[in-house]
Amino acid sequence: MPDTPEHDYSPTETILAFDFGLRRIGVAVGQTITGSASPLRVVSNGDRGPDFESISALIGEWQPARLIVGLPLHADGSPGEMQSHVTEFVRQLWRYRLPTDTVDERYTSLEAEAALKNARAAGSRGRISKETIDSAAAVFIAERYLASRLSAAG
Repeated sequence: MPDTPEHDYSPTETILAFDFGLRRIGVAVGQTITGSASPLRVVSNGDRGPDFESISALIGEWQPARLIVGLPLHADGSPGEMQSHVTEFVRQLWRYRLPTDTVDERYTSLEAEAALKNARAAGSRGRISKETIDSAAAVFIAERYLASRLSAAG
């Protein structure tokens, strides 16, 4: 569901990636120059919708060239139950007038939780919260996007 052509890729972009959930949205920042990402925080999502005030603040702080949203798919690649919610979130992000792409987010929450548990077992981190998992999942989403762009550019 990307809305930008392949040739619109810049090798030195900052991106913000979102792991959309009905209660929380994990956010990570990534850099195309390094191909890596870091967790930022979680913004709330609820009956009134996403906390766009917080999202606006993050966009203002990080000045991303592009927004990336994880697209929930089933193991067979068919759309997940959350896809309509994610599609609406992507539509709402257009208010920022930034290129917005989606990336397959299958298993990112499981990968994030496993990585955090491994770090905890190694003694390099403490308690693991749902918020930590959500922002770590956004890191995996960002890094999947960055890896796909680096391989397409190279």
